Amino acid sequence: MNQNSRNNAAVSVENLEKRFGSFVAVNKINFEVKQGEIFGFLGPNGAGKSTTIRMLCGIISPTSGSGQVGGYDIIREQMKIKEHIGYMSQKFSLYNDLTIEENISFYSGIYKIPKDEKKARFDEVIQAAGLEGMESNLTATLAAGWKQRLALGCALLHKPKILFLDEPTSGVDPITRANFWGIIKQLASQGVTVFVTTHYMDEAENCNRMVLIYHGTIIAMGTPEEMKTNCMKNEVFEITLPNAQEWLDKISKLDGVKEAALFGSNVHIVVYDAARAVLAIKEFLQKEKILKSSINKIIPSLEDVFVSSIEEYDRTELKKN
Repeated sequence: MNQNSRNNAAVSVENLEKRFGSFVAVNKINFEVKQGEIFGFLGPNGAGKSTTIRMLCGIISPTSGSGQVGGYDIIREQMKIKEHIGYMSQKFSLYNDLTIEENISFYSGIYKIPKDEKKARFDEVIQAAGLEGMESNLTATLAAGWKQRLALGCALLHKPKILFLDEPTSGVDPITRANFWGIIKQLASQGVTVFVTTHYMDEAENCNRMVLIYHGTIIAMGTPEEMKTNCMKNEVFEITLPNAQEWLDKISKLDGVKEAALFGSNVHIVVYDAARAVLAIKEFLQKEKILKSSINKIIPSLEDVFVSSIEEYDRTELKKN
């Protein structure tokens, strides 16, 4: 890794911007990723997550601003960056018509793995992915979770110190997601910097730090705990009641309620005034004769922060216009 890395950061960007014609995909963002941390890059679809990753990986050039990855400039040293990072896209990037063994061999060539190391690296990927005895199987026959493990193994063949994961668990089941994050944590414990995008807020809890990007703009930043405390200026309550979806709109309009959203089978509300909101909700439940219900103050989840921060941003932008 280049010794000139600014502040010894694995990744840093300053006023990074990407435009496609008149459309601003990434709007002059600033952040820094420490070496060996799991850094979450969160946001809804179309927020600018993948565009940012593609700039950091040297796939596309920014319109303006600057950045470095592993000490290498994202504009002038794109090829150097590609040699020193691992990248796994949200879309399966391996070849379905090749066997597992052929895919690993292909990527060994791409990453220029020395001949005397290829066998050991191959065995490491097979073992880490749990694919022993399946080496000659066509990749197309693998379930989604196994494909993701294989893709991750191929991204790690050259032992990169910085790993970019773009929606790595999209489309896989919860157990596979949990196993995948176990691997990510193990990599971080070995000193690998992991830059991961996800829209699963429960996964984001695994990150050391994170940013929330929306419409190309960073609207929140911090550790999971900092996000919950600093970004949530209002109290959060959980309402348990039957058929929550049917009552969501009416609850959102009650006195003292700032915003309401479904959270599983319940409703989470952010309130302007707790006393007013709780009284209004109790009166509403009584009026509608909803007997099997409860309302309790809770510690906000990252999903609460996510929803609240985005809605606050929308309100602020609406007032500007």
